[in-house]
Amino acid sequence: MVEPTYQLLIADDDGDFRRAICEIFAPFFRLIEAESGEEAIELAAREEIHLALFDMHMKQLTGLEAIKQLRSLHVVVPCILMTADYTESLREDAVQANAFTVLRKPVTRRDLVGTVACAVETAYDDHELTSRLVCG
Repeated sequence: MVEPTYQLLIADDDGDFRRAICEIFAPFFRLIEAESGEEAIELAAREEIHLALFDMHMKQLTGLEAIKQLRSLHVVVPCILMTADYTESLREDAVQANAFTVLRKPVTRRDLVGTVACAVETAYDDHELTSRLVCG
């Protein structure tokens, strides 16, 4: 098995959903979990983050606000926003915040993995990991 070289930050206040995402990506990434946007920002200030998944609706700091704060810390990594309340306005706000994309919840495993693979390929040109994600 190949040792993961990238760290994936997963920020979602739904512990069951966060754990499900962790199960999907554990073979491919070193995982960093956050229960809130605030915790995600604190972790990103201390840890090297290569990719981030944010739930939109978390207490206090939303996923979109967390992405904006990451950008203000000069943390430039692909950030994927997930929400059950997708609107064109939210998509536009996410584009303005330089989010990689917005996924609608409930998100299928295939869409989630495909989006993460695309983000890895776009940001890091890592064909080997992209192939493992898509085929794994």
